[in-house]
Amino acid sequence: MSAVRTTRSRQGNISRALARDRLGLPAVLFFVLAGVAPLTVAAGVIPTAYQTTGLTGIPAAFLVVAIVLAVFAVGYVAMARHIQNAGAFYAFVAQGLGRAVGVAAALVALLAYSCLQVGLYGALGPAAAAEAGTHLGVHAPWWAWALAAWAIIAVLGMQRVDVTGRVLGVLLTAEIAVIVIETALGLTHPAGGHLSFATLSPADLTSAGIGSIGVLAVVAVLGFVGFEQAPVLGEEARHANRTIPVATYLALGMIAVVYAGASWAMAADAGTDHVVTAAGQQGPGLLFGLGGSGDLSQAAQLLFLTSLFAAALAFHNCTWRYMFALGRENVLPAALGRTGGNNIPKAASLTQSATGLAVILFYAATGQNPMVRLFFGLGTLGGFGILTLLTLTSVAVIAYFARHPHGATAWQGRIAPAIAAVLLAGIVILAVRNYATLLGVRPSDPAAWAFPASYAAVAVIGLGWGLLLKARRPGRYAAIGLGAHAVTARLAPIARQESQ
Repeated sequence: MSAVRTTRSRQGNISRALARDRLGLPAVLFFVLAGVAPLTVAAGVIPTAYQTTGLTGIPAAFLVVAIVLAVFAVGYVAMARHIQNAGAFYAFVAQGLGRAVGVAAALVALLAYSCLQVGLYGALGPAAAAEAGTHLGVHAPWWAWALAAWAIIAVLGMQRVDVTGRVLGVLLTAEIAVIVIETALGLTHPAGGHLSFATLSPADLTSAGIGSIGVLAVVAVLGFVGFEQAPVLGEEARHANRTIPVATYLALGMIAVVYAGASWAMAADAGTDHVVTAAGQQGPGLLFGLGGSGDLSQAAQLLFLTSLFAAALAFHNCTWRYMFALGRENVLPAALGRTGGNNIPKAASLTQSATGLAVILFYAATGQNPMVRLFFGLGTLGGFGILTLLTLTSVAVIAYFARHPHGATAWQGRIAPAIAAVLLAGIVILAVRNYATLLGVRPSDPAAWAFPASYAAVAVIGLGWGLLLKARRPGRYAAIGLGAHAVTARLAPIARQESQ
């Protein structure tokens, strides 16, 4: 006990715990859906995906991937009832497949979520520049607007989590309403007067060969990224055992309907044979034009900005939670795992802000296309990383419940995770083999292999670091994946020695 007291006195007001019971079901759902960013995906990702891949089976891909992710979620939320940790993938893999593998998964998650977060500035900057130029007569480069958004997010990223949740809730409600209205209008005015269901057919997934399944699946997974964030909020949620599963399934169902409907409406309005060309010409206007050029279109374009902003804020918070989880357990520098005022780990939040600043300045200095190279390129890379983590976590769920058989039913602990693991692994393999198509580049382009290979490199580094901790810092290694109990686990051996 003396060791515990000493540690507390040294820390003073510094804590290694997040605020408890601050988030109810609505707030958790808002965080999850804000990370998913419905209008960002509907107006940004879907048209860019039509243009870049040249494939029309995107609506069907959303429905198929939703089913796969629903099966995955069975074991995922079952495990969340037993493990509450701000680094959900990290903790689940660590306790399922071993601590060293957990460290590898944590670094993969950090890279993936960082790519998703900073990639959003590539759409936010150009969209804000266009709106300001059109309506305010203010002309500034995209990166100036991206930096302005970055500064606001850097400040909000250090505010109380429930305050951020209320901001996200207001923005999210408005953007979903606009998508639904635009979708309805697009479906009631199809090209040629005939509503085609072709893009909703599973057969359209293989219209360009079996490899197109992997490409379309990664695009669809990119749209769903964020649905898995509910367990990340488990430490801060009220009645977490009920709130986390409900929020996960509600978000998954809402996303599937909204995305499949919006992408179908775009294809119906432009014509299935012309939607790829129209996407290249109109970009986000492919969605905004469904309701004509009146007030609804203007509102949609404004909400596109707020959607990008809300998503960037949500992913900022998700990324610092992973940094916090790793810092709390001394896998990364301990400063990242300490919280101060508002129970926010300011060092972790500021680190992610610094990452965003560096990326914006790099893309501005090199003159690269922010929408294609930053937004879609890094966003796709982030989505691929989450896809690999979903696959690994499915295997971890099986391993965890094999050791704790009374913690879940056979369906939750073995059958559903096994089905999800096989399906997700197949998608990963197809995606790697067709990554050039996903990026819209030649197969010989270095990015076609360097992007997916970056995760292998990061995973090897994480695995090596985990094994090094096992050999040289067994106390730290023993605390990996334990979350709020990590400090107690490290102090237990000291306390036992003092009592002898």
